[in-house]
Amino acid sequence: MPDHAFTPTLGLLDRWSFDSPLLTNRLGDPTVREVLVHIPPEGVEAMAQGKHLGVVIYLAPFTSSGPARAGWKAFAETIPQRHERLVKQGKMDPVILVMPDTFTSLGGNQFVDSPVLGQWSSWLSQALKPAVFERYATNGKAALVGKSSGGYGAVVNAMLTPGCWDAIACHSGDVGFEMMFKPTFGETLTHVATHGGAADYVSHVGAAPKLSGPDFHTLMICAMAASYDPRDPSPSNPLGIELPVTARTGEIIPDAWGRWLAYDPLVMIETQSQGLRELNAIWIDCGDRDQYNIQYGSRHFVDQLTQMGIAHTWEEFSGTHSGIDHRLDLSLAFLSNALN
Repeated sequence: MPDHAFTPTLGLLDRWSFDSPLLTNRLGDPTVREVLVHIPPEGVEAMAQGKHLGVVIYLAPFTSSGPARAGWKAFAETIPQRHERLVKQGKMDPVILVMPDTFTSLGGNQFVDSPVLGQWSSWLSQALKPAVFERYATNGKAALVGKSSGGYGAVVNAMLTPGCWDAIACHSGDVGFEMMFKPTFGETLTHVATHGGAADYVSHVGAAPKLSGPDFHTLMICAMAASYDPRDPSPSNPLGIELPVTARTGEIIPDAWGRWLAYDPLVMIETQSQGLRELNAIWIDCGDRDQYNIQYGSRHFVDQLTQMGIAHTWEEFSGTHSGIDHRLDLSLAFLSNALN
């Protein structure tokens, strides 16, 4: 039986919210977002003595959100508990740990700008970061960390907004779209077909009293389409969500799939590596049995980093895409060191 973390959180847990027009979206999701901030006792004391701390922003995986990671869970440890334990053990320096609500009605977030979901990349750099820096005594340095979609968000935002972030950590982030998404399109097509297509399917989910198991995966693929290939809205498709495959045969539509691939870190790095070069530190890891085949894209990506002479830390561990929160012990310590 795994250990349960009974230790109370003793540091500062700060909750606030703010509005930003950058998050205007076709889904009708709110532009006011809650932000949870944690600072361990050692950090609170240091700030009282005039010391400034680095900032680590946690980007949540699909179907989750930042504040959820501070919630109690059986046989588990919250991120604030983990933060306090690591500082107390001397494994990391205290940071200003930021956990924003980034959930969307499509089930998650890829942290790129989209008229369907909102301009989340711009929001991170132009709204959230300045808001945090205004409220707390920071040392002017900020890092991104996340798992899965959150890890993807960390990597791509380093490339999309060069000079904005000082370090990133990516746990099993979406890399290698050819291996990740292509094998799943058939399942998605079959599921949406009963509703007439992706647009009608999303409308159905919005009105459904509950979601089935297959709904979560199908909704995720629709969210990817909304993120990577948003179309102009129309009366029959007000959100502008279209899959990059033909409905009848499932054949890839080259132009549409090309727009998806433009957001694959394997492709982005070829022309947008400058942001990665400017980082103080890069952490990337992935399990060797990842259910989404992300280990293959991750290996390719770190090979690209090596070939380009971009310093990074890469670890391939024994595990899958699930149950890997323990890897935060390594990345949080890594980032705190990079932000000093």
